[in-house]
Amino acid sequence: MGGGGFSSPPGDPALDRYVLEATRVPHPRICLLPTAGGDSEDQIRRFYAAYRHLPCEPTHLSLFRLGTEPVDVASVLLGQDVLYVGGGSMLNLLAVWRAHGVDAILREAWERGIVLCGISAGSMCWFEAGVTTSFGAPRPVPGLGLLAGSNSVHYQAEPARRPCFHEAIRTQLVPPGWGVDDGVGLLFAGRELVEAVSARRGAGAYWVEEARGSAVETAVEPRRLPGREELELPTPLSIVEWREARVRRR
Repeated sequence: MGGGGFSSPPGDPALDRYVLEATRVPHPRICLLPTAGGDSEDQIRRFYAAYRHLPCEPTHLSLFRLGTEPVDVASVLLGQDVLYVGGGSMLNLLAVWRAHGVDAILREAWERGIVLCGISAGSMCWFEAGVTTSFGAPRPVPGLGLLAGSNSVHYQAEPARRPCFHEAIRTQLVPPGWGVDDGVGLLFAGRELVEAVSARRGAGAYWVEEARGSAVETAVEPRRLPGREELELPTPLSIVEWREARVRRR
């Protein structure tokens, strides 16, 4: 997903549901990896607010808090139906994952058929390369390479990323890839694109490739998902409920 989702008000609840539907499991287990945001409490809270009322079993894994909340990382991750990576710094995300061996665990999860997804940095990390602002100005950096090609997120929301992405593809610094707007998701089966979906009017995705020394952009028409106004939404998760949920998980 290019951005948005549960972590950005007012959210994209249709994308939250779409993630669960991809599992084809009646009551899937879904785990948030908020590593890219430094295990932000706000991101974790928004995740539970989005998923607590849906037919699933939500949890999260905080790598930054293993000293006070130790868990068997591999067992937790490989016991899920969905691994959802939050947004933040792609550069820091990959560094922390490698330090904990999470990159190898995620590859095993992918090979087992566990649904891998994410927003922003959590989207670009699966590809061969992405455009990060971890340094300040946008810059292409390598990803995990589970998916072929490159990925640039927040395509309309953060215009500085687009020329950087085009130039990196034009000069063949990164392979051809996908530019994705906020509120839009790409679904892959293995490494093959199945479809693009959008929870926002006017939002889309683009395939960008090099041709005769230029970056050529081709729009990909997404299938439209219901907007917020078309869905019956639950009341927000209160701070008390969230704290009670954390106690129960412990």
